[in-house]
Amino acid sequence: MSLYAWLMIGSIAGPLLLSFDKKVSFYKWWPALFAGILVNGIFFILWDSWFTREGIWRFNPNYVADIRWLLLPIEEWSFFIVIPFCSVFIYACCKAYLKDDFFKKIANKINLVFLLLLAIAIILFHEHRYTFYNSIFAFVLLALHHFYLRKVYMGYFWMAYFIHLIPFFIVNGVLTAKPVVIYHAKEIIGTRIYTIPIEDSVYALTCLLLPITIIELVFELKNQRSKTSLI
Repeated sequence: MSLYAWLMIGSIAGPLLLSFDKKVSFYKWWPALFAGILVNGIFFILWDSWFTREGIWRFNPNYVADIRWLLLPIEEWSFFIVIPFCSVFIYACCKAYLKDDFFKKIANKINLVFLLLLAIAIILFHEHRYTFYNSIFAFVLLALHHFYLRKVYMGYFWMAYFIHLIPFFIVNGVLTAKPVVIYHAKEIIGTRIYTIPIEDSVYALTCLLLPITIIELVFELKNQRSKTSLI
């Protein structure tokens, strides 16, 4: 079994086993979660396949299986099941165990700071395609929340985002240190956290916020149906 596959198995083991914790009851999230994973997976797999075809990154054959679909190794497909599952689990734990009083108060400010940083990245680093498209996708999604959706869960999102960066960087640190994933030097700005391109922190933002958006939408629609049925 490849190193990448072992990383995915190790990543999902804990959240999967803890899904039945009574307070979190993450297993009750699964129908909405799988809808979020599906939407997230379609978006990111198409993105990854395109970037692989364009040579923006490539996969080291020494650390992945030979099986490829849409130019992506099977482990990369599993990434978009495992990582959203684990990341949303952190979000669910935050909602179950922590109060978002602090993050709720500053969520809009964090939105604006990130939108400003993303806008700067889009303007200054448009020649680096990974940086540019990564920033564009995150900017659009975050702007949609800040200016249109205005959802109260953004406080919990930011809490979960900053917490989930710790395990995300551990897994991604292994992927980029070996390296399992090799980035084309001209497509990133070159600033790294250990061996991780700084753009991956933006990638992580989109990969967490997109499934949460779908999940919370499913929950909202379910609550609306429940209220309607009671009338």
